[in-house]
Amino acid sequence: MSGLGKGITAASVGRILKNRGYWVTAVKIDPYLNIDAGTMNPAQHGEVFVLKDGGEVDLDLGNYERFLDIELTSPHNITTGKVYRSVIEKERRGDFLGETVQIIPHITDRIKWCIKNAAEEPFPNGTTADVCLVEVGGTVGDIESMPFLEAIRQMRGELPPHDYVLIHVTLIPEDTMGDLKTKPTQHSVKALRELGLHADIIVGRSEHPISANTKRKISAFCDLPQNAVISAATVPDIYEVPMEMEKEGLADVLTAHLGLGKKEIDTAWYRVVTKEYTNRITVAIVTKYGIEDVYISIKEALKHAGRALSTEVKIAWLDAERYERSQLADYDGILIPGGFGKRGIEGKIEAIKLAREKKIPFLGLCLGFQLATIEYARNKAGIADATSEEFGEGTHVIAILPEQEGLTHLGGTMRLGDYVADIRDGTSARNLYGKESIVERHRHRFEVNPKYIPDLESAGLVFSATNKNRMECLELPGHPFFFATQFHPEFKSRPTNPSPPYLGFVEACRMNKRTK
Repeated sequence: MSGLGKGITAASVGRILKNRGYWVTAVKIDPYLNIDAGTMNPAQHGEVFVLKDGGEVDLDLGNYERFLDIELTSPHNITTGKVYRSVIEKERRGDFLGETVQIIPHITDRIKWCIKNAAEEPFPNGTTADVCLVEVGGTVGDIESMPFLEAIRQMRGELPPHDYVLIHVTLIPEDTMGDLKTKPTQHSVKALRELGLHADIIVGRSEHPISANTKRKISAFCDLPQNAVISAATVPDIYEVPMEMEKEGLADVLTAHLGLGKKEIDTAWYRVVTKEYTNRITVAIVTKYGIEDVYISIKEALKHAGRALSTEVKIAWLDAERYERSQLADYDGILIPGGFGKRGIEGKIEAIKLAREKKIPFLGLCLGFQLATIEYARNKAGIADATSEEFGEGTHVIAILPEQEGLTHLGGTMRLGDYVADIRDGTSARNLYGKESIVERHRHRFEVNPKYIPDLESAGLVFSATNKNRMECLELPGHPFFFATQFHPEFKSRPTNPSPPYLGFVEACRMNKRTK
């Protein structure tokens, strides 16, 4: 069912295989009618993750990239909207030669084609994947998921032996006496069987580990070996899940089903994600959405940087409209994330002003970058009514650039995905990245208005990275760490390769804590 942890389970399965030297890719199937996640409310759906090609996708693809150390593209997120649109477009062109277009075979054939197309997409070095993970979102029995489950059923008969394994992630709740109940799993497996699907492996999600007795019961009722019942108890850190599944013997069961040879385990990734902390900092994130799932990539990027610096990063989530301004000085750093709309903007700007004046380490991301520009324009560059074109009347130091004007719809019309940024010599950005040119991912519509850049820079603000006439990074000389990016560096952060701006921010927070 939704929200159970299928994405982390799929990513963990991939990590287990990758640690044995296999090339792994992943596909996420979302049964909603939206073409992509770009126009969906993040407070309802969670974070919109952006891929290198600009695809706006489900947050689970972010987990795949972080766990598997890969970069995916838009075809790796399949939605009902994408599938139906492509089939209807073919029908309008007459590609079906007068056939009656139906769910079976036309929709299911398209789903299978999409899966195979994504699975065969080569990695940058030309290698193709040994294994493709396919996560089917939603809940078994939902009407919207039926065509996808039927396509999955058909694929089993079409693929060679040992080329298919079905892992069913199911809830195993506790009753008031602390006993784990298997009845929901039994009914879930029954629902699968009614659709012609048989689980080869069951991953049982529970708060506490599943006992051998409970595994025997599931094995007996669900018709699979006991060693194919895998306990997935809640753990403190998602990066511990692959290790716990290793202990459960998932790798042996999985490789046997897929006919893969046994290989020695590379434990380097496990050593990185279990590194001990020797320091602790607390960072205030001033947000307008109030839902942590909106900022999963930011949370993980802070965690990656913290691991690299042996520093545990605690997060205080502050509502931009309600937080106590006097409390901000108590935190080791302030982070302003991205977002859309006018609500909560003034609270974010006040937080940026305090970080600048009180020398508190500050990191601004996307909207945070734009608001840092507005704050500096108002309070240091003499543009008292500075604002963004997004927010209404005033002097638009943030605006739609001429080449972006005339857009008639919202979906997919922002600056999305990878863009190159050239970094100025002698800046904090150059020190952080250690190179002249970088590639980072974007998701925004408004830019710093070039008309006001001379005024801002003459007042002391430095735009340290650019893409043509677009500003990409800003910083403030003489401040311990005042840095903001128009792009989203968190989307490329990995446990083994933390994002440079996050590394700099966490290090500055750590130094700030020592000097308090």
